[in-house]
Amino acid sequence: MFFMKRGFVVGFGVAVMLLPGRASAEAPATAVATFNSYVGAVETRLAGQHRAADGFLAGEAGSEEGRARLRRGEVLVEQVTPPEGAELPGALLHHWRGTAFAPGATAADFERILRDFGGYAQIFAPQVLQAKTVAQDGDHVEGWMRVRERHVITVVLDSTYDVRFGRLDAEHGFSASRSTRVAEVDGAGTASERALRPGEEHGFLWRMNTYWSWEERDGGLYLQVESVSLTRGIPVGLGWAVRPFVESIPRESVEFTLRAARSRVQVTDDRVQGGR
Repeated sequence: MFFMKRGFVVGFGVAVMLLPGRASAEAPATAVATFNSYVGAVETRLAGQHRAADGFLAGEAGSEEGRARLRRGEVLVEQVTPPEGAELPGALLHHWRGTAFAPGATAADFERILRDFGGYAQIFAPQVLQAKTVAQDGDHVEGWMRVRERHVITVVLDSTYDVRFGRLDAEHGFSASRSTRVAEVDGAGTASERALRPGEEHGFLWRMNTYWSWEERDGGLYLQVESVSLTRGIPVGLGWAVRPFVESIPRESVEFTLRAARSRVQVTDDRVQGGR
């Protein structure tokens, strides 16, 4: 999965508060169609990428220099969509890729963690409040999460995801997580709690797809995540103030997700001594 960082709410929250009144922010049909077309192309590329061990990971992680940096503990984060190509009518499309290396981890370890939605609240705290597996049939999982973001304003989102797992062999695996519903929750945790209708929401997040690829080699596990999301666009006249901040948020979110996942799966000296 992929999780929002606090700054996500600040950027769009400030933009919304600067608008006169509370404008509804339902995802424009043209933006949704463009998003669907874009992720279709991404998934076609990933399907080809996952057919062979050679070139299983994309971007910098595919080079020897990149792998060496990862083994030294670096987290590599790349923007896949150029800034000038990410803006749609009334919306923004974000696509970022991040890669990390978890010493001592195995492909089986990581897949087990991804499949366990119930453990997400512990691994990805404090953003994830609750998570659970709704249904599971082999490599097909339906999951649900409640995420809270608190900074200047507080936003709670309930999301459901359709997740498919696959593997090339015992050392190479992948997953595709597609959001099927994202709802902003008003009065979360109170007697008046309710999910806002699409026309009532602020547009903090409309769609989010997450694609993981993992490769076991060099004494550990290379973890790569690609996040493609659709959010409300920047209000007219506020680009100069809001754009630089908003465009940095998906990058920070990818890095947060990677570091949390790596921390959970990697083998530390203590775990080795204690008997993994």
